[in-house]
Amino acid sequence: MSKLLSPVTLRGLTLRNRTVVAPMCQYSAVDGFANDWHFVHLGRFALGGFGLVVVEATGVVPEGRISYGDLGLWKDEQIAPLARIVDFLHDHGAAAGVQLAHAGRKASTPVAWNGAEELATEEQRKAVGYEHWQPVAPSAESHDPANPDFQVPTALDKAGIARIIDGFAAAALRAEKAGFDTVEIHAAHGYLLNQFLSPLSNHRTDEYGGSRENRMRLVLQVAEAVRAVWPEDKPLLARLSVSDNAPGGWTPEDSVALAIELKARGVDAIDCSSGGLAQGHITSTASYQVPLAKAVKQGANIPTMAVGLLGDIEAAETILQNGDADFIALARGALDDPNWAVHAARVLDGAYDLWPVQARRVAGRDQVLGLRN
Repeated sequence: MSKLLSPVTLRGLTLRNRTVVAPMCQYSAVDGFANDWHFVHLGRFALGGFGLVVVEATGVVPEGRISYGDLGLWKDEQIAPLARIVDFLHDHGAAAGVQLAHAGRKASTPVAWNGAEELATEEQRKAVGYEHWQPVAPSAESHDPANPDFQVPTALDKAGIARIIDGFAAAALRAEKAGFDTVEIHAAHGYLLNQFLSPLSNHRTDEYGGSRENRMRLVLQVAEAVRAVWPEDKPLLARLSVSDNAPGGWTPEDSVALAIELKARGVDAIDCSSGGLAQGHITSTASYQVPLAKAVKQGANIPTMAVGLLGDIEAAETILQNGDADFIALARGALDDPNWAVHAARVLDGAYDLWPVQARRVAGRDQVLGLRN
């Protein structure tokens, strides 16, 4: 069996293979509630054979959403529609994860397809759950002063920081009630925890700013709070922007130091992405972030997840065989091919048993077309 399609265990969770659907914001919720769009969007990846499906960035407090269309887990009523999705994923062989998030100064931004015309009336705004609010951040600085979509945030005080830590822990408890197998702490892509980490966005002078140790403090406190309430037999993940891709910003060396501390606090794997601050610049090419996953894996001795233009099946297998990462995560690649994992099983192993039993007639079609013996 190929490594990509081989089972893997983190704590008490065994995934059927090493393919992961990375979190993808759908901007389709009202008041944070999952609906039929999320059910179908996520459910198809279980049918497509993926090992782990991770639900989009989910606000731990209402003002932590990227937009009014984001999912949330800040109140108990939001548990049931997510539990319905989790049950479907489980019924069809996939593990279920959810990314817990706070957008910080990148919150309360527009939904791209809802412009002035789509929000012209109160009825239209109500239908999509339109809201607008004041973001918070480590420092009172806009993500991008040249972009009017981003507001100048309010700098968080100690009470605000405590509320965020409590929000992550409370959301993790709700995720457990919904039946999720893992939660991922979102500390990447220029959102709140990444904002605290980066010297480009954190200009505080208290214990949450200045030195790298201070800038890491909130992320580590969140990890401790989540691990304290998350079941011991369930893995905890963290997503990092391993590099800001910007001069004077957060670096891979910083991420290795952070990953070591996260591991000591019970984080089991690092989802390795990059960028997210306005100052960052990088050219995206196939597998361009794999060296970041390798650096964290080797430097911190922790399992890593590679992500970023990884849709080539043979290349994905090679990444794992070379020991550069332990999991292969797809986002837009999964949108393009929700059946990528079952296709990988055919290409690498000549196997069709990953298909749902209702769909295994595909094997006969492939035989007629000469795609299998």
